[in-house]
Amino acid sequence: MTMPPNPPLSPASQQALNVLGEPLVVCGCTPLTGWFRDGHCATDPADLGRHTVCCVVNEAFLRYTRSQGNDLSTPEPAYGFPGLRPGDHWCLCAARWLEAYEDGMAPPVRLEACERSSLEVISLELLRQNAA
Repeated sequence: MTMPPNPPLSPASQQALNVLGEPLVVCGCTPLTGWFRDGHCATDPADLGRHTVCCVVNEAFLRYTRSQGNDLSTPEPAYGFPGLRPGDHWCLCAARWLEAYEDGMAPPVRLEACERSSLEVISLELLRQNAA
């Protein structure tokens, strides 16, 4: 199976650091994630949701987020969104991840792909405890 080429990186992704203080690595390209849809959980001031937490989604989280009014599993072809399946990597809003954590439903995170500004919402200790 041939993988599609990665899209060009946004300037924000090129300069972003992860929560460990290292260069931000790709979160996921199948499906393509991130505020800039370049596979990275980088952000800028226009990203009011702060899509900076790279998660490995699971069935429990997908059911939970659907029950909260954010259906991530149903495809939306008009927006080029195939819908998420368990095991997919996805950039979540930091506040949404924290809300899911408080409800016992947070998916595991990939620290090397979580953008540093996530730490303004979630402690590094909490992210480490939920690392994939």
